[in-house]
Amino acid sequence: MLLSTRQGWTKEDLFREIEQYEQAPTPAAREKLFDRDKATLREQGIPLEAFTENPLFDNDNASIRYRINAEDYRLPGMSFTAAESAALTIAAGMWEEASLGAAASRALRKLQGRGVGTETVSPSPINARIQTNEPFWDALWQATTGRRVILFGYRAASTGEERERRVQPWGMGSRFGHWYLVGFDLDREAERWFRLTRMTTPPATLGGTYSVPAGFSMSASLATLKAENPGRRATVAIRTGTCHLLRARPGARSTLHGDGWDILTFPYSDEATAAGVIASFGANAEALSPEPLVAEVRRLLTGAARALRDTPPSFSLEGNFTAQPASRPTASTEDRVLRLLDLVPYLLNNPGVEVAEAARAFSITPAQLIKDVELLFVSGPRFYPDGLIDIQLEDGRIYISDPQSLGDPIRFGLDEVCALLVGLDTLINLPGLPDHSAVRSAREKLRAGAGEAGRMNDSIATRITEDEVAPVLAAVRAGIEQRRQLHLRYVVPARDEVTERFVEPLSAFLHEDAWYLDAWCHSAGGRRNFRLDRIQRVELTELPSTQRAETPSVIFDRSVADHKVVLILGPSAQWIAQSYAAERTAKTDDGRLVAEISVGTTAWLPGLVASLGGECSVASPQKEREHALSFIDAALAVRAPRTAT
Repeated sequence: MLLSTRQGWTKEDLFREIEQYEQAPTPAAREKLFDRDKATLREQGIPLEAFTENPLFDNDNASIRYRINAEDYRLPGMSFTAAESAALTIAAGMWEEASLGAAASRALRKLQGRGVGTETVSPSPINARIQTNEPFWDALWQATTGRRVILFGYRAASTGEERERRVQPWGMGSRFGHWYLVGFDLDREAERWFRLTRMTTPPATLGGTYSVPAGFSMSASLATLKAENPGRRATVAIRTGTCHLLRARPGARSTLHGDGWDILTFPYSDEATAAGVIASFGANAEALSPEPLVAEVRRLLTGAARALRDTPPSFSLEGNFTAQPASRPTASTEDRVLRLLDLVPYLLNNPGVEVAEAARAFSITPAQLIKDVELLFVSGPRFYPDGLIDIQLEDGRIYISDPQSLGDPIRFGLDEVCALLVGLDTLINLPGLPDHSAVRSAREKLRAGAGEAGRMNDSIATRITEDEVAPVLAAVRAGIEQRRQLHLRYVVPARDEVTERFVEPLSAFLHEDAWYLDAWCHSAGGRRNFRLDRIQRVELTELPSTQRAETPSVIFDRSVADHKVVLILGPSAQWIAQSYAAERTAKTDDGRLVAEISVGTTAWLPGLVASLGGECSVASPQKEREHALSFIDAALAVRAPRTAT
C-alpha cells in the first residue's frame, strides 16, 4: 500500500483499505496495531515517511499521510564481476555459524538480483569462519548499532574485582581469540575496552542517546589492541629433549642445568592458562617460580588426581546418540515480512524455480514456502484483480509476472551490509592477498552502494590472524596456489617430539581460533591436519604437489578413530564434547556432562586431564583412567633440580 502512491495515505485511508485493521475489535486495538506495524517497518530499515501537505496542521494526526519512497526503498544498481561475486559469496559464508549468518545470507540473496552469481563459486583454499559464541554478543551488537547506553557487571583482569560499568558502546571487534566492546565509560569518563568473557551480567539498556566520535573506526582501534601484557615470568624445570611447545613460546629462554634437566623461563599473563600448559607435561615439567604459579600447577594436578580416584557417577549413554542440530528458533512476524519482500525479486530472477530449491534458498520447509506463495498471491495495493501479485504454481514450479512494486530487492539493512563488509575486511587482512584482488574492489562497490548503512561498518571488525601465525599462513597460501610441496618442522604434542615433514598443502582453515593446514603428508602416507602455531619452520620447495582435496577437511575423522573414551566433564570443560565431536552424551545427577568420543590415539589424554584440574575425568575404559592417574601421580612426585631465581 505504502509503495503504491507518491501522494501517500492517511491513517483512515489505510484503516479502510487493509482488512486486518477493519477487523480490529476496538479503535484502541486498531491504533495499537497500526503503531506496531509502523515500528516494525522502521526497525527493519524500510524508509517509512510521515508528512502533511498543510504545514498549518502539522500536529493534526488526521492530516498526516504515510508513504514509502520507492527510490529510497530499492537497492541501488550495482555491478560485480565473477571474481567479485565469488568474494562476496565467500564473505557471506564466513558468518555461517555466527549471529549475523542470516543477515549475510539475506544480503547475498539481494545481490543475486543485481547479478551476483553463486553457482560456480569454487571453495576457497583459505577457509575461515567468524565465531560469535561469547556471552551477550547479540545484545551488545544491538546496543552498539542502536546507540544505546548499557549497564553490566564486569570483572577486571588486573584485580579480579567485579563492578558495574555504564558504557556508551562505540564498536565491537574480535582479536586474540576474543570479542571486545570498546566505548565511553561514563563513570571513568574515558574510552575503555571490555572483553566479553569478563562480563558477569547481561547488559541492561539505560536511557539517553549519544554520538560516536567522528572518525572512529573499530578496525583501526582493533589494530592498536595489544595482547595482554605478560607482566610475569615463569621459571620451569623441563627434561632435556621434551616440552617442545613450552620451548617454542614467544620470549622463552632455556639453559642446560645438567642431570637431564633444562631450566626454561617464559613470560605469561594469565596464571590459570600458564599453569594448565605446564601441568599438561606431567613429570617432564615442574614449575619453580613464582610461587602463585607453582601453587596453581599443584592445585590442578591434585584436583585431577582426586577426580580420577573418585568413583565415577552413575549415568546411562544407552541410546543417547549425538543430538541433531538445534531447531531454528520460531520465526517472528517481522522475519516473515522480510522473507516475503525478498521472495518476490527472487522469484522474478529465478523463473520456474522448483519449490524445494526455493525453500532451501530461504532455509525454510517446502510447506512454509507454499504458504508464503499463497499469501503473496492475494497481496497487492488494492483488492482488485489487476492490483494483486500474479503468481502461478505449476508442477512444483513457481512463476511470477506482476510483482506490484515489489520486484526490486529492498535496500540493505544495517546487519546485512555490516556482515558482508566485515567478511570482506577479514579476507583482506589475511596474509598473501594481492593488492589488485577482487575482494578489495567488491568491498569498495558494496560500501558505495550501501549508503548510510555502509558507514556503520566502522563499528565492527575482526582480526583472525595474528603476527605469529601470519608468515606461516602466507607460506601455506603460496604452496596451495602454486601447487608446490612444503617442508615443515612440526611439533607433535601427543608424542612431545619435533618432526620433519614433506607435505602437499590442500587448504588452510580456522577452527575455534586455531589455524590448521590440511595436507597430504608423505611421512604418514596420508592426509593430515597440522596446527599452524605448532609449525616451527616452513619452507616452500620446488617439488610439485600432485594431490587434490576431494573432500572437505575435518578435525576429527571418526572413520580412522579406533579408540572410544568416555569423559566426565564439569561446566568449564564441556566444550570438549563439541570440539571432539562427541558421539553420545548424558547428564549426571550433579549436572556434569558425560561424553563418549572416538579418537585415533589416547596419548594426549592424560595431559588434557591434568591441565583441567578435575573438571575432566576419565570414566572408561579403566586402563585409560589408570594411565591418566599414573601420569598425574608421577607429576606430583617429581622433584626437579632447583635454580636461583
